[in-house]
Amino acid sequence: MQWRDEALILGGRRFGESGLILDALTASKGRRSGLVYGGASRKKRPQLEAGNTVELAWSGRLEEQLGRFTVAEVTTSRAGRFLDRSEALAALTTVTAILRGAVDEGDAAGSALFHPTVLLLDALDNWPVWPALYAKWELGLLSSLGFGLDLDKCALSGANDGLTHVSPKTGRAVKGSQAENYVDRLFPLPAFLIDSSALAMAEDIEAALQLTGYFLEERLFSSVHKPLPPERARLVPKLIG
Repeated sequence: MQWRDEALILGGRRFGESGLILDALTASKGRRSGLVYGGASRKKRPQLEAGNTVELAWSGRLEEQLGRFTVAEVTTSRAGRFLDRSEALAALTTVTAILRGAVDEGDAAGSALFHPTVLLLDALDNWPVWPALYAKWELGLLSSLGFGLDLDKCALSGANDGLTHVSPKTGRAVKGSQAENYVDRLFPLPAFLIDSSALAMAEDIEAALQLTGYFLEERLFSSVHKPLPPERARLVPKLIG
């Protein structure tokens, strides 16, 4: 069997003396792994950096078994561009670490994350824009993997305007005025997460990351019995500082 696809490299681990088991998020096959002969060599390693977009060819006997990857072309090389920009490099590292930990091998749902992730990584050159995009990416990740928040209407009144908070228990939005007795136990809901025209200030980014971080850790990663990758904790101060 064989197939070819566009893929985002998530990382890899050495196999034998010079081989590399490459982990990638593909556009149509979800997250997949494959052996790259000589992938750990000095010549091939730069093209296999996490965060690069490549054209991959996969071949193997059975779809569910570890096959062989051949990198046909590197279409976008990213990691090297951010060596002098710690916040962008931290974002790239965090995104790939979260995807490796959260998306199951062969899960087709992972394909829905391919294009939004590439869009985010391509925006890392634009500092005023990408911190808000990153928070929205985490929100989309939760939704794509079955842990989406219900931010369309108030869980108490059914109203779809004036939403200000999110319940940590249900993941549903509420109007703070409808929950005065326990509003201090709710997460603030930054307007930019539900209104594309709303501005995202530093305090809004911080509130958004507290919200998505809670559900990433307590819902998504706890479901696969893993901790939230430490790369994310190191990224947050860079986004709100």
